[in-house]
Amino acid sequence: MSLLSTIKGPTDLRRLPAGDLPLLADEIRDFLIDAVTRTGGHLGPNLGVVELTIAVHRVFDSPRDRILWDTGHQAYVHKLLTGRQDFTRLRGRGGLSGYPSRAESDHDLIENSHASTALGYADGIAKANQLLGRTDRHTVAVVGDGALTGGMAWEALNNIAEADDRPLVIVVNDNERSYARTIGGLAHHLATLRTTRGYERFLAWGKEALQRTPIVGQPIFGALHGAKKGFKDAFAPQGMFEDLGLKYVGPIDGHDIGAVEQALRRAKRFGGPVIVHCITEKGRGYRPAEQDEADRFHAVGAMDPYTCLPVSPSRGTSWTSVFGTEMVELGKERSDVVAVTAAMLQPVGLADFAAAHPDRTFDVGIAEQHAVASAAGLATAGLHPVVAVYATFLNRAFDQVLMDVALHKLGVTFVLDRAGVTGNDGASHNGMWDMSILQVVPGLRLAAPRDAEQLRTQLREAVQVPDAPTVLRFPKGDLGPGVPALERVGAVDVLHRTGSAPEILLVAVGAMAPACLDAAALLLAEGFTATVVDPRWVKPVDPALVDLAAAHRLVVTVEDNGRTGGVGAAVAQAMRDAGVDTPLRDLGIPQEFLAHAGRGEILEEIGLTGTGVAAQTAAHAKRLLPIRGANQHHAG
Repeated sequence: MSLLSTIKGPTDLRRLPAGDLPLLADEIRDFLIDAVTRTGGHLGPNLGVVELTIAVHRVFDSPRDRILWDTGHQAYVHKLLTGRQDFTRLRGRGGLSGYPSRAESDHDLIENSHASTALGYADGIAKANQLLGRTDRHTVAVVGDGALTGGMAWEALNNIAEADDRPLVIVVNDNERSYARTIGGLAHHLATLRTTRGYERFLAWGKEALQRTPIVGQPIFGALHGAKKGFKDAFAPQGMFEDLGLKYVGPIDGHDIGAVEQALRRAKRFGGPVIVHCITEKGRGYRPAEQDEADRFHAVGAMDPYTCLPVSPSRGTSWTSVFGTEMVELGKERSDVVAVTAAMLQPVGLADFAAAHPDRTFDVGIAEQHAVASAAGLATAGLHPVVAVYATFLNRAFDQVLMDVALHKLGVTFVLDRAGVTGNDGASHNGMWDMSILQVVPGLRLAAPRDAEQLRTQLREAVQVPDAPTVLRFPKGDLGPGVPALERVGAVDVLHRTGSAPEILLVAVGAMAPACLDAAALLLAEGFTATVVDPRWVKPVDPALVDLAAAHRLVVTVEDNGRTGGVGAAVAQAMRDAGVDTPLRDLGIPQEFLAHAGRGEILEEIGLTGTGVAAQTAAHAKRLLPIRGANQHHAG
């Protein structure tokens, strides 16, 4: 029987002799490599925190002591040690989430798949424990060095340091990386700490040597001890943390379980806020990951663990790669185009642009608010920034889009990858909010391309706008075939028309175009004629779309976005403003947090496939359309 199979919870882990822990760590790595390469998931980050997680669960008593993971993709080992060892459907419907999940375990407290939030939670929990007289428990936040590039983390640190009697341990998992290498001033500071491990040994040697020296030794050591802060600033500038009022322990070898345990026990006994700085290696124990300089196998798809070749190779071109290629072309043509991203250079397709134009590429770390404010500054100075982030992460920078870009009428283009249903990464990663929250921004223009040609064209149209924010959004995954237009009316593309006087207008937003074309064919079999249009630019609503709505008897909008406040709502408002009374029904993502599953599975479940759109549209038509000559049998 393996050691791992005997661990049903942290109590079992604490019973293991210390001598068995290296073998347990090896078993966990073998398990992760086997399991995650079968399903896909975050492999590199979890291989790097095996010993650290073992030590945390041996020193602290979860769930009585609250352990928070930031970001949550490094919590696979935590899941294994808290009794969740069935990874067969990891990130799939009915299986384990790829992040902490309160539905799975009492050991999971926050589902923080957005970075830099755990320290804020930890501050609040520690304050609540103090107010409620819970003196017998600790709060532990395990924070990656990448997450510490986020401003929220430093706002929290400032408040955590306020009281020196609140038990709160911050474990900094320092692997020099978020997705790729961590960048910025903090990264350089932590790098300095990594290279000064000899400081404590030097101080210990000095104490021993000087105290052996007759007469003068003790006074000299006292002077040195009094100058301790100066030594720390000179040799190991952890003074940045200590100036905040936070005790600092480290750097510690994060793969030495005994050393990490010892450091954590010291921090636990202190009774106040303490930072324990652990140096770890992302991808440790799996040579292909260790040798992958791009991101150390941060996230992998299902693949052969020996060859690292994908189990199901992609047969198409991804939306991301088309954007990346077009950005390189734009960079050649326009010296004012610059790229900005938030610790996701490769995932959003900007790696080639960065290679071609390193001086025009700015990766600001996990700091979306700063990314947008900095882009506003770039635009103010005469450049045209293209800010590329995942759609779900733009939520964090809404105020900057509104007040720093739109208010100042600045030409900044936002490219939102992974828009709409993303699926496997769960509720927090579905990009289902952007077309709703951006509707309220005055002057902003929002495009949803339906295929590769439109992506390229609309990106170029976006960067031509000098005096307003523009947004381009597209989904995760591979592109389908191109969807040609029959004609263009205003800025609206007509993709399909049945008969001379179609009854139903299907408004297909972006990647929903193929589903709407399929739906039109199915509706015809039901006796309903339809026009399918792609608005291309969904904000502002083109007057030509309103005219088309007036010429039909029913309008159905279909969008890969939440229904509340989305494109359907905007079209309905434009129709009301123009006095057009054609009934409108909006199809989209239900306004709820969707459980993790494949994108295709979720789209089918919520009715955003061709079959689903046709069924819902036919039901509305039968109920709303008056009796119609030859089609009377469809009237309800």
